[in-house]
Amino acid sequence: MVFRLLVRLLANNEQLVQRLSESYPMRKAAQIVVRAVYHGKNLIEEKGLDKKLTPEEFRALMRRIAQNLQGQIKQATDEFKHKMK
Repeated sequence: MVFRLLVRLLANNEQLVQRLSESYPMRKAAQIVVRAVYHGKNLIEEKGLDKKLTPEEFRALMRRIAQNLQGQIKQATDEFKHKMK
């Protein structure tokens, strides 16, 4: 209960939200998400998967997207660690 109240107060603090949005980790996380979304969209269009999928095809597609996203997150983490050295 207290945690929810604290999060709500912090989320409604415009200055805090602005400072967080300008921070490097937040910008990098947003870039990773946008990159993954566009990459996934391009993959779907390239493979011709923008048609109706069976449940098995959908699961396989989600697995591939998840693996790709995990790889991109690992790559971004490695780049971040390398830059911090």
